Amino acid sequence: METWRAWELVLGDLERRHDVLAPTLPGHAGGPPLGSLVSEDAILDQLEVIMDAADMPAADIAGNSLGGYLALKLAARGRARSVVAFAPAGGWREDDGSRERLLNEQRALHETMRSLAPRAGEMLATAAGRRRATALIAEHYEHIPAELLAHQMLAIALCEAEPMIDFAIGAGYSLDPELVTCPVRIVWGMEDRLLPWPSAAVRFREWLPRADWVQLDGAGHCPQLDVPLEAAQLILGFAAG
Repeated sequence: METWRAWELVLGDLERRHDVLAPTLPGHAGGPPLGSLVSEDAILDQLEVIMDAADMPAADIAGNSLGGYLALKLAARGRARSVVAFAPAGGWREDDGSRERLLNEQRALHETMRSLAPRAGEMLATAAGRRRATALIAEHYEHIPAELLAHQMLAIALCEAEPMIDFAIGAGYSLDPELVTCPVRIVWGMEDRLLPWPSAAVRFREWLPRADWVQLDGAGHCPQLDVPLEAAQLILGFAAG
């Protein structure tokens, strides 16, 4: 439910070697609106429009959580030269009830942030408040600017979360792995509290047996915020071009 600024702490390193496009996902604050039809294909279509407008027929794509899953779906559409997916969503087994539980927890988080976001400055003025704000996404929080955290709290509050959550609960997640022909690296923080290792990664092991897997000790759900230098190097060391 965050914006492109979730990648802000790694952009400097990436931009020294690449032209970087960091879009906010459709339905997220500042991104393209979802419109009346909510589906994976509609969101992917909008991402392809964004890539086309940036003259990027294909790119080395990095994504986190929902963004990691969408990165793999873009790869299946032939838009990726390589993919680095940080804790991508969609790796649960079909009979794993934690998928629906997590999505409903995200629904509750969205509602909570609608109440908390107006008081973000007050909350983030203390170390305890910053720890509370980052507990679900990062193990290391001291280096993350309070202004960035306030921005992301507001972004969660403004996200069009409900229709996306409803769709994900109803439709689930799928991938045509035979269409993912580019190199894939999957990175998982061993302290991920949203998508715990290894239960949230089972199907990716089955779908992408030749993927490069990296397990990050002491990192949470969003390595690009948690350990940005290491996250940047994991992207740069794998990007195809």
